Amino acid sequence: MSERFRILMAKPGLDGHDRGVKVVSRALRDAGMEVIYTGLRQTPEMIVEAALQEDVNAIGLSILSGAHMTLVPRIIEGLREAGLDDVQVFVGGIIPDEDVKKLEGLGVAAIFGPGASTQEIAATVRGRLSGG
Repeated sequence: MSERFRILMAKPGLDGHDRGVKVVSRALRDAGMEVIYTGLRQTPEMIVEAALQEDVNAIGLSILSGAHMTLVPRIIEGLREAGLDDVQVFVGGIIPDEDVKKLEGLGVAAIFGPGASTQEIAATVRGRLSGG
């Protein structure tokens, strides 16, 4: 039996569009992962606290507001400060090419843009968490 991963899905910032994060959450759950969805308008601190409380393996962030270069670094730094260096961070949204490299440099495990299939997302998340 494969390991059951716990994934925290979050919508940081003021972005109010949650259809995509809900679709991805269901796809991850259908792929055998346990998913905790925090809801809309989460602060980086709220997301880190939820990751700590829920003992998750990964955090999936859905950001469509364009604030990814402000929010993601704060979340990653908060994870480090909380001793959660092993929690992987995945980002989905509209991320300009020049920011992809910056986010990867910060330690983001994978970035999914528009058009990424739910099967691709689930396979990538499982693969990264399995050490692949």
